[in-house]
Amino acid sequence: MVSIDPTNFRDNTREQGFTTGSTEEHRGTQGKATLISSVFLCVLCGERLGHYPPMDATERDLFRLQRERMVRMQLAERGIRDVRVLEAMRNVPRHEFVPETFRQEAYEDHPLPIGEGQTISQPYIVAAMLEHLGLQATDRVLEVGTGSGYVTALLLLLCAEVYSVERHAQLAALAESTLHRSGYRNVKIRVGDGSQGWPEYAPFDAILVSAATPEMPPALFAQLREGGRMVVPVGPASSQELQLIRRIGGEPEVTFLEGCRFVPLVEGTVDSG
Repeated sequence: MVSIDPTNFRDNTREQGFTTGSTEEHRGTQGKATLISSVFLCVLCGERLGHYPPMDATERDLFRLQRERMVRMQLAERGIRDVRVLEAMRNVPRHEFVPETFRQEAYEDHPLPIGEGQTISQPYIVAAMLEHLGLQATDRVLEVGTGSGYVTALLLLLCAEVYSVERHAQLAALAESTLHRSGYRNVKIRVGDGSQGWPEYAPFDAILVSAATPEMPPALFAQLREGGRMVVPVGPASSQELQLIRRIGGEPEVTFLEGCRFVPLVEGTVDSG
């Protein structure tokens, strides 16, 4: 069941950016702690997301063809080899996770705005991070940064349970609504401090972090099970290395994957009022 935990706590996570060439994503601004109720979340979902007009068969076919082209040209031809990741990205309707204004660009090779000053990430970097995690169907995964819920949906096709932390209350509400409408289950979404993870549900088999940190986040590493994996961009604000961190014998085993650029983690949740 898709559910949002409205527990109030602070967040370091959602000012994010990633650049490939000249493309850059910016996520979030510092804000104060937010307390949201289930009723408030439902109101937000109704006001901000709404329901897209029904698509006819031609439009559905067009989006399907665009997804196929995205998977072939943006992912497979760039070296993404994990069959399960490719299949998930072939099946999740990315256009459902962007504002209607940008639906026709949903499968293009760049990020798109999703509100609150945030973006949905470029398809390639999403696929690369998922592939590096090596997800199994039985895994329990922590996602730091729910955003639009698109990566959350992909994770739900790749593993058993997803626990997702988002610093923007409105984005958490919108993601919950989209996931529920699209039929995705087995996810919990919490508004708060992603840098602190979600210790109540630890340990996790894998953790995906969508914001840069100067060093490995110790609170998140502590929530990995033995043998668990975390993918996180690590380094200064100017540029980072995407790192795969494994917990082996209680210690981190770090593999440097590729250069990337995300904006730094920030503190505090963002007031929806």
